[in-house]
Amino acid sequence: MTLHPTGPAVLVDRDGPVTRLVINRPHRQNSLTADDVRLLRDALETAAADPQTRAVVLSGSGGTLCTGMDLASVSTEGDSLGGGEFFDLLHRLTDIPVTVMAAIDGQALGGGVGLAAACDLVVATERSSFALPEALWGLLPCNILPFLVRRTGFQRAYAMTLSTAPVMAADARTFGLVDVLEGAHGQQLRRLLGRVGKLDRATIGAAKTYCASLSPIPDTARAHAGEVFAGLLGSPAVRARIDNYVRHQRMPWEV
Repeated sequence: MTLHPTGPAVLVDRDGPVTRLVINRPHRQNSLTADDVRLLRDALETAAADPQTRAVVLSGSGGTLCTGMDLASVSTEGDSLGGGEFFDLLHRLTDIPVTVMAAIDGQALGGGVGLAAACDLVVATERSSFALPEALWGLLPCNILPFLVRRTGFQRAYAMTLSTAPVMAADARTFGLVDVLEGAHGQQLRRLLGRVGKLDRATIGAAKTYCASLSPIPDTARAHAGEVFAGLLGSPAVRARIDNYVRHQRMPWEV
């Protein structure tokens, strides 16, 4: 297990039919390296293999779900958020035979939007926000868009990509990225968990399989996303922007 100053990168808490997975990298704003993606996938598979599990709740320490790939690892290792492994993680969220919920009380940026979009249900507080800042770096949210388009429709995903502007939870709810606005005491999440906990795993699995057939992710999406993203990441201008941020904490618009 990968250890960071705050402990394991992914915390796991099992409570009866509910497994909670917490991305635990607050010192890096809950960004993910390729190793962290694998840890998250392993924890998800463990939950899937537990016949008692009916729901998985995905969240991030400090409220922020995830801010995408760890740019330091990209700068030093060429790590592109696990490449196809991140796409595989998102796809697995859509077909694991349990109800997967994202619980957000802060930011979801880049890959964090992808995680939310791939979950079955998204519960977010009103202060939460969602943004795709990749274009500011000269990149595109290639792995994320197939899942975001499936959830919100083309135009909303396209607008988020080109504007790079944050969308508040109340607005995200109007176009389907958020399903439930959470109150101050987490009552909405508890209510949902109480309901989905009564469903048989076979029923959950059948529902996810059938609904996926109505709005499938194209078979070519994984390879195409990897090809486009790798091409963009290899640009000298993109590498310079990432290196400037890692070494000098300069955002692309500050250079």
